[in-house]
Amino acid sequence: QVHLVESGGGSVQAGGSLRLSCVISGYTESRRYMAWFRQAPGKEREGVAFIPHLGVATYADSVKGRFTISKDNAGNTLYLQMNNLKPEDTATYYCAARAAFYSGSWPHPPSVYTYWGQGTKVTVYS
Repeated sequence: QVHLVESGGGSVQAGGSLRLSCVISGYTESRRYMAWFRQAPGKEREGVAFIPHLGVATYADSVKGRFTISKDNAGNTLYLQMNNLKPEDTATYYCAARAAFYSGSWPHPPSVYTYWGQGTKVTVYS
């Protein structure tokens, strides 16, 4: 079984920073693609950033230059460093993983990802 557990959410003033973590357990092949998504109240889930097992990270235009996705060397923990947060970043953030190769371009639809965490809430107030 594959399990993803996020942490690090909270409330922060606009301009502040948070670092989200996602611990992944299960077979290694499940982590071929790892990503962060977010869903604000009343909105669809959207891709924030993704990082393939071998390759370069890719970001949504709305977070470029402010967010950084990374993972530890073993690929067991996925991170999302969020700087200069804005009220529009308020959402529940989810980490996700996929095992199979995917040829589509970013942003990926959420349905592409097989494994999901339970989410961690981020609130940015002005």
